[in-house]
Amino acid sequence: MSLQELDYNVDIVMCIDATGSMSPIIDEVKNNATRLREKFLDEMKKANKRVENLRIKIIAFRDFGCDAEPFTESKFFKLDEEKTEFIDFVNNITATGGGDEAENSLEALAAALKSDWTKSGTVRRHVTLMYTDAPALALQDRKDSEKYPEDMPMDLAELREWWDGQNMENRAKRLIVFAPNVWPWNELEDWEQTFPYYSQAGAGCGENDMETCIRILVNSI
Repeated sequence: MSLQELDYNVDIVMCIDATGSMSPIIDEVKNNATRLREKFLDEMKKANKRVENLRIKIIAFRDFGCDAEPFTESKFFKLDEEKTEFIDFVNNITATGGGDEAENSLEALAAALKSDWTKSGTVRRHVTLMYTDAPALALQDRKDSEKYPEDMPMDLAELREWWDGQNMENRAKRLIVFAPNVWPWNELEDWEQTFPYYSQAGAGCGENDMETCIRILVNSI
């Protein structure tokens, strides 16, 4: 069967650091999120890969220890049908709070892995994108917060078990990380189907433009 005959059903979960340190770059990240569909589909077409269905979900995260709204998770938006609703959700994300440098990004990643990934299509791709300019708090570090989500991994080792586990279809899963070269992101290098792209710690993700993201995404699919 040729590439043109394959139907790709693609789910993308975007984990976006929405803390104050992202203020200089958050509008660029949001703009890239809203333009992701058009650019992705165009590049897939150039690669002779036909996307039958595309859904995108957003998880915006901060710090459960000090933020009034530490975690915002959307549903999967079906694009094109729910494009306006998706754009409205993205545009409502503001960069604020966060407390100290490390954030609850690993909890956001864990929530992404628990998503209701599509099981339809000839070829499925379950893609998680992580955008952050900071290291992560250890899992369970903020467990005493009343807002801390239930059913989180105990540590990074257990999170990797989730990545390797039954909820993630081995041939479908992809993880693309835009983050500084610090713990825990440099620990993910040996995770299967994971693509790290390092930025300077504390400097945002300005150099991690949409073209880089799309190139990694299309080539990995």
